[in-house]
Amino acid sequence: MPTAKHSAANNTPLEVACPQCGKKVPWSSENTYRPFCSKRCQLIDFGAWADESHRIAGESSMDEADIDMLLQQADRDAPLS
Repeated sequence: MPTAKHSAANNTPLEVACPQCGKKVPWSSENTYRPFCSKRCQLIDFGAWADESHRIAGESSMDEADIDMLLQQADRDAPLS
């Protein structure tokens, strides 16, 4: 994430592009929705994460059937005491 830096020449805050719509917005504490330009863009992005349209790359998670299979296998492999 960018840090709040001011240009020595004109003392204006750093501007970043809104991740949702691309509009330039100041990176400052006055911008409540930073790095987004508005609550609308922030909520659209949040919704995309919630419905899993946005994902972080990595191994896929196990579903319930995979977990049940591993538990059954562990039960079979467990020594009797």
